[in-house]
Amino acid sequence: MNPFRIDVPQADLDDLQERLARVRWPDELPGAGWDYGVPLDYVKELVDHWRTGYDWRAVESRLNQQPQFTTTLDGQNVYFIHARSPEPDAFPLIATHGWPLSVVDYADLIGPLTDPRAHGGDPADAFHLVIPALPGSGFSGPTTEPGWDMARVARAWAELMARLGYERYGAHGNDSGSMISPELGRQAPERVAGVHVTQLFSFPSGDPAEFADLSEEDAAALQFLEGFTARGGLAYNAYQSAQPQTLAYALQDSPAGWLAWVTQLFQDAVDRDYILTCASMYWLTGTIGSSIRYYHAEARAPKPATPTTAPTGVAIFADDFQTIRRFADRDHANIVHWRRYDRGSHFAPHDAPDELVGDIREFFRSLR
Repeated sequence: MNPFRIDVPQADLDDLQERLARVRWPDELPGAGWDYGVPLDYVKELVDHWRTGYDWRAVESRLNQQPQFTTTLDGQNVYFIHARSPEPDAFPLIATHGWPLSVVDYADLIGPLTDPRAHGGDPADAFHLVIPALPGSGFSGPTTEPGWDMARVARAWAELMARLGYERYGAHGNDSGSMISPELGRQAPERVAGVHVTQLFSFPSGDPAEFADLSEEDAAALQFLEGFTARGGLAYNAYQSAQPQTLAYALQDSPAGWLAWVTQLFQDAVDRDYILTCASMYWLTGTIGSSIRYYHAEARAPKPATPTTAPTGVAIFADDFQTIRRFADRDHANIVHWRRYDRGSHFAPHDAPDELVGDIREFFRSLR
């Protein structure tokens, strides 16, 4: 375990500024809006803010207030935050971000989760918090060999928690973390007390019988999925699964191109600084190409033959992927907590942190 402090070289920040000042902009059809992808004016505004208003050093300072470390897991350098609670009986929790997100997602949750007494909560709800960066992403990159799918990440997380001395713990995840965390429960069933996620990505198998007698809730969630797919919401997934190296040449050479690529996921659901922090984390660490290799690995990995069995809880936010209960129950045999919220998005740690913290606390109370 090596203590770590973020200090991006000024030369890298200067290079970013120079590249942003020399963008070769494409044309755009009049009135296209979002029909063809991210609108030109929107990307221009983001690029201008990246150049003139965004402060990466403030992000560095914020993260450097937390205990940070690196270690080697399965041959891969992994960066993580390890924020221990002042409460002696706190429960260990490993929280996993998604793509193109980062450990910054959980920065606002560290205080309330580790020290609820200081944030108007019950000290009995305290957690020791471990927040790793995904292998290949940010300061956990780049990867140096193929095969980093969700099962391999889960095995690495199990080793990380064992190395930290945690014999029994919980797992939380968002986006990719919502797939890795249930897999961690499968890989280490004797250690993982429960799994809490913000999505369960369970899809129809193609059997027409699966659609018979859907509940009103499941029918609405299925309609959301159909609309999301029709709008190209999974297009990035398909390309990154197929040709990550080809895509990397463009994305890792053009910050404006990279910004537009990730903004298709955010659209206008979150504020500009949040988008730019996500983009900066990958750009400044040179891990854009490395990070998307996860999709290639996962597309070729064997699929689990049996459902997960760890106690599982899901918090579903209003503007996020709408988990379909019938298919979730097929893939996860022990869902014990199911809660919907009338606000929040796919980026709930950022735009609904209070609801998410409350849901995590509630889920784990009976599992500590």
